[in-house]
Amino acid sequence: MIKSMTGYGRACELIDGMNITVELKSVNSRYLEFSSRVYKNYSFLEDKLKTYVRQLISRGKVECNVQIDALETDDVVVQLNESLASGYIAAINTLCEKFGLENDYKVSNLARHGDIFAIRKAPADEDKIWEAVMKVLDEATKSFIAMREIEGAKLKEDILSRADTIISYVEKVEQRSPETVKEYNEKLLGRMKDLLGDANVDEQRLLTEAAIFADKVAVAEETVRLRSHIEQLHSFMDLDEPIGRKLDFLVQEINREANTIGSKANDIEIARTVIDIKAEVEKIREQIQNIE
Repeated sequence: MIKSMTGYGRACELIDGMNITVELKSVNSRYLEFSSRVYKNYSFLEDKLKTYVRQLISRGKVECNVQIDALETDDVVVQLNESLASGYIAAINTLCEKFGLENDYKVSNLARHGDIFAIRKAPADEDKIWEAVMKVLDEATKSFIAMREIEGAKLKEDILSRADTIISYVEKVEQRSPETVKEYNEKLLGRMKDLLGDANVDEQRLLTEAAIFADKVAVAEETVRLRSHIEQLHSFMDLDEPIGRKLDFLVQEINREANTIGSKANDIEIARTVIDIKAEVEKIREQIQNIE
């Protein structure tokens, strides 16, 4: 199925106390360009995201944004500085003994000394986090690809319509080309009669000149190749693989044949038809720039 390089997908889910949001968006690019935005403490996800996306997308400038909000704090660890706490307690005991004071020191008093506690985040379980993110990424990717397929279907319809229009112009060229030879023969015969008057016209010379002209302006080979290219374009549209680069090359060949017809055909009607063909080719070329 044809896919556009323009797409957008978003998914959000609560998994294992983490509110995870993944957003994918892409625009046209000659190659696959991938970038991701994740919080610094989740930077280990970047290579995994890139590998995952590369398996599904071959062209386009893709941006992946991942947001993880931890709703639970199980990953926070509080550590006690035992030696410092012991020092506080020993100092209080000495104070009481030396000055005969009642020792009413409690744990709550000790806890006020914040320097005896160290708070740090426990090492992240990278596999667990990636497994959760991948579930959300998978959902975002499905909607992202679905949008690219919808856009691709529209592009396919437009391109095939223009390809059929080109064939109708090719038919005009094929019908008109023999007429140009016939008209040339008549003009040539008229000129020779004007020059020779009542003298006999050399019919063999006339036929030779007509044959030279016919060979010079013949475009049958070009129209046959044009038809073949258009048939190939139709067949490409049914492939279930990225075809953007193939179509780009094929359109160059179609344009080349049109140029050859325009340079060979010594006829204003064919020249106008060639302009119409090239106009359609250019529109197809523009659309192909959007195809993966």
